[in-house]
Amino acid sequence: MIQATGEDAGKPVILAVDDDPQVLRAVRRDLRAHYSQRYRVLGATSAGEALGVLDVLEDRGQDTALFLVDQRMPDTTGVQFLVEAVSRFPDARRVLLTAYADTDAAITAINQVRLDYYLIKPWDPPAERLFPVLDDLLSDWLAAWRPRYRGIRVVGHLVAARTHQVRDFLTRNGQPFQFLNVATDPQARQLAQEHPGAALPLVLFPGGAALAAPSSAQLAQQMGLATTASRPHYDTVIIGAGPAGLAAGVYGASEGLSTLLVDADSPGGQAGTSSLIENYLGFPAGLSGTDLARRAVTQAARFGAEVLHPMEVAALRRADPARILTLADGTEISAGSVLLAMGVSYNRLQIPGADRFEGAGLYYGAATTESNACISQHVFIVGGANSAGQAAVHFAKYAATVTVLVRSGTLQSGMSQYLVAEIARTPNIEVRLNTQVTALLGTDRLEQVQLLDTATGTTAQQPARFVFTFIGARPRTAWLGQAVACDEHGFVLTGAAIPPGAWTLQRPPAFLETSIPGVFAAGDVRAGSVKRVASGVGEGAMAVALVHQYRAATQ
Repeated sequence: MIQATGEDAGKPVILAVDDDPQVLRAVRRDLRAHYSQRYRVLGATSAGEALGVLDVLEDRGQDTALFLVDQRMPDTTGVQFLVEAVSRFPDARRVLLTAYADTDAAITAINQVRLDYYLIKPWDPPAERLFPVLDDLLSDWLAAWRPRYRGIRVVGHLVAARTHQVRDFLTRNGQPFQFLNVATDPQARQLAQEHPGAALPLVLFPGGAALAAPSSAQLAQQMGLATTASRPHYDTVIIGAGPAGLAAGVYGASEGLSTLLVDADSPGGQAGTSSLIENYLGFPAGLSGTDLARRAVTQAARFGAEVLHPMEVAALRRADPARILTLADGTEISAGSVLLAMGVSYNRLQIPGADRFEGAGLYYGAATTESNACISQHVFIVGGANSAGQAAVHFAKYAATVTVLVRSGTLQSGMSQYLVAEIARTPNIEVRLNTQVTALLGTDRLEQVQLLDTATGTTAQQPARFVFTFIGARPRTAWLGQAVACDEHGFVLTGAAIPPGAWTLQRPPAFLETSIPGVFAAGDVRAGSVKRVASGVGEGAMAVALVHQYRAATQ
């Protein structure tokens, strides 16, 4: 009776109750003809059946807008039913269907259940005697209606490291959620009290599941993300799902290679945290890093690529003719070829307070998750490259003031001209050159920054609640150990840059090939690469062509 399509399931309900099947059919016909675009019309032939419908609606968190109930029913009266119904849906409008002899009951109902209206049967024609009455009642109901949120809810403190990690994971995976601040929101406090002893943040799912301070892996499992590979061997395994890895996934899978992408965090890599990429070919209005990652993941999956995340790779070893990858959970996967596309992560601030306030006022990269928290605040951006400029422009839409702290004496030395110009014409962005952050201060969250003016040698402290840093990058290659040759900074060496003693074959290594034949590197993790989204995509596509050449030579 109450099954509905996805479109109808979100509509508020009009419930008609009448024990005469012929009358009920007529009521439902009239109601659906007039209200089906905005409301879901349900019917019941008894009060007991109607209460069962309300039980289901309550369980599903669906709203009821109006009760249209016959007074004379065999199991109970319409007034008695409304007494029970309005205790569950107190805001629903109430209309009683009566015969002439029931007007006294209708007047009593006005006092007992705050009856909104009573209609004397028959009401034909409905366009004159039914719809105008219901239109007015439903218009009043809609004016006060606040739809129930039916998605994921996160209950926690606005500025807290663990809460930030959860919110950031959901955001980067394109998962809508509602955040409830336990410090200011009564509903948040009530939900926390309903789960006594649960550590915050508390993540509540529509089906009733609740996770206390969950890890990314626990969230992924609850969200139904793939966390295990479907097969033991793949033609190619791509480690890292940033622009380079995603491009390789699309091209590899589209060309018939069984392809697995493994990412330690969320697809998109460092680019995925960008609020707006404005200079990527083909998107004149720009697109966010999240959108780029979402589109690429969908595209790769359409061609048959698997995406496994969050899952870290712990080791790589050679077992000719295969390459063996050991995952963090101990699983081993073999591959005909491997692409290293782990990208880079921003350098950590090596100053007092940095470890203490990470995720609680200090953030690495453009944590767009925190955008709303920055409304009317003073935001500090540390860095002078494009990523810092993009973040400054983004947060200027929310913050009262954005201060960009740059170590050098000019912005032009590290930032594209279009961003320099945009910063200059944004009135609430200020740029402080020759400035370094030397300390972060506060109690349970960041409260002040200590700044050094390197031109004058003077130090000053300023109130600060949000600091976002973009101060250079380090490759995510620590897990590789000595498996492949890297430069002194940890970037993977490829092609002609590989030291002679590290390459064992007669043929020279391919342009993107590492010191292990059949293992390639692309994107920011590769030594000498151009650190741009477009170049990463290009190298990912090029790597697939080199994989085909490698396969042809070894088969």
